[in-house]
Amino acid sequence: QVQLVESGGGLVQAGGSLRVSCAASGRTSSIRNMGWVRQAPGKEREFVAAITWSGGTTNYADSVKGRFTISRDNAKNTEYLQMNSLKPEDTAVYYCAANLLPGRPVGAGYWGQGTQVTVSS
Repeated sequence: QVQLVESGGGLVQAGGSLRVSCAASGRTSSIRNMGWVRQAPGKEREFVAAITWSGGTTNYADSVKGRFTISRDNAKNTEYLQMNSLKPEDTAVYYCAANLLPGRPVGAGYWGQGTQVTVSS
């Protein structure tokens, strides 16, 4: 099993920045990729970004490209999502995920508990 614990998030004004982190523990050798998925009230889970654990290849949703940056620190088993130029439509609960699976809604082998990101206009 893999446990994921998020930190960061909070309230920010539009145009501002936030960083969320996710620390993995447990059977981390089984992690192939990590990423972030968000869900706003009344909406479907939405893929945000992902990074492969070994090569560091990144993938982003079109809605966040150029604004968000995902990174990881393998030594700390931690991934980060730097969010810049935030918009009110970025408001959602952000979930850390490991071993993301293709499909809609996006799935994953492991999930964090979620952290709220609220962007005020």
